[in-house]
Amino acid sequence: MDGSALASRPDLAPAKKGAGQGAFMTTLEETAASRRGLRARTFFGEPLGLAYLAFTEAWERFSYYGMTALLVLYMSQALFLPGHVEHVAGFAAFRSALEAVFGKMSTLALASQVYGLYTGFVYFTPVFGGLIADRFIGRRCAVVLGAVLMSGGQIAMAFDSSFLVALALLVIGCGLLKGNISVQVGALYAPDDSAGRTRGFSIFSMGINVGATAGPLVCGLLAQLYGWHAGFGLAGVLMLIGLATYIAGYRTLTETTPSANRAHPEAKMDARSWRIVAALLLVMALTIFESVAFYQNSNIGLVWISFHVDLGFFGLQIPVAWFNSINSFVSIVSVPVLIALWKWQARRGGEPGDMTKIAAGAAIASLANLLLVIGCAAFVRVPVLFPIFYNALLGVAFLYYWPILLALVSRAAPPAIKATMMGVAFLTLFISNITLGRLGALYEVIGPTWFWALHAAIAATGAVLALVLAKPLTRMLAPR
Repeated sequence: MDGSALASRPDLAPAKKGAGQGAFMTTLEETAASRRGLRARTFFGEPLGLAYLAFTEAWERFSYYGMTALLVLYMSQALFLPGHVEHVAGFAAFRSALEAVFGKMSTLALASQVYGLYTGFVYFTPVFGGLIADRFIGRRCAVVLGAVLMSGGQIAMAFDSSFLVALALLVIGCGLLKGNISVQVGALYAPDDSAGRTRGFSIFSMGINVGATAGPLVCGLLAQLYGWHAGFGLAGVLMLIGLATYIAGYRTLTETTPSANRAHPEAKMDARSWRIVAALLLVMALTIFESVAFYQNSNIGLVWISFHVDLGFFGLQIPVAWFNSINSFVSIVSVPVLIALWKWQARRGGEPGDMTKIAAGAAIASLANLLLVIGCAAFVRVPVLFPIFYNALLGVAFLYYWPILLALVSRAAPPAIKATMMGVAFLTLFISNITLGRLGALYEVIGPTWFWALHAAIAATGAVLALVLAKPLTRMLAPR
């Protein structure tokens, strides 16, 4: 660098005329340190990119849960009734196809099945979204494209005629966004930073739950005051805000290009990599039991509340959709408590392992469903505190299994298929939601008491299996 160049760069010039080389080098070192400080900006001690990812996910979940809190009620109480259902483009053929597979269905059974299929396929397509990102367009482009499609889908939900088109856009868009944004969270941390990664995913899950808390509250209130489509329209606007948030943080996110996945030797799959994949698939399968018991709260749970719960609370009539916010709110406030608990246990050498935490989550979900069994058996009109505590327990159960699973996949999955494996993790929610949608048809047949007892048993089965398989799976997934 010549003298003229130094003169044009005050930050690189000597502190004062005549200063020696030592002063000059000190200034350079201070400038470099300043720049490193700018690069090292953090979000509550975590990488700055986590802030953009967490807020993007918060807006996306605000939109998603606001819409799904209305969905089964909207279908069963309005859209699928005569005078409305005729306006839905392509619905006659769609219903015929469903009934050819599942048999003749009542309006409620049909609404439950459509809900299960929609929420299931939302978590099926991330497998393909991960493949597309890993091999073709990269994760950042995949997330942006997914957010655009989801925005269009939420806006299309505001019209009866485009109902099926809206669901299709949401399913495809979510497939591109969900798994890839979760992989980007894990990519913010060093491969051996297991504790940091778990903190990152817990904070990321807090963003999920902030959106999941606010969505049903705001969209549910709008729907009650101004009609179903007002609630759906707001969900579309919120998704656009999520897209803008992600674009604002685009440069803070690292990207592994598809060509790097194919070229780097460390990305190749060997025998040990495939053993890790097999172990991860088994862990994922174990979480399906809890997911079935957990996510029924947004399907038949809302229908049960609307017909069997006394919704009066200190003189107020609680909107049914609001109950979907409780578990998410409890998850938010429980994150710092559980992180402190796990740190306290770790200092004493007793923090539960990943598999034990997953088992604990399933046990808590089982307890939550047993609470509804007691309410159904003891009361004709169930007090409102029963569904409140039911959803509160589910909020704690969520933190004991879902962020733990995502962090485990992010750490252990082979680099060449990391985004794909994250998509496979969401595939468990596809299976869970398809299952719970089908189980919803039993509600009218076996009655509420036995229905919730069935779900308690499903979650308990997952808890037992996770405990039994904890040691061998932990050995297989231990980092080297």
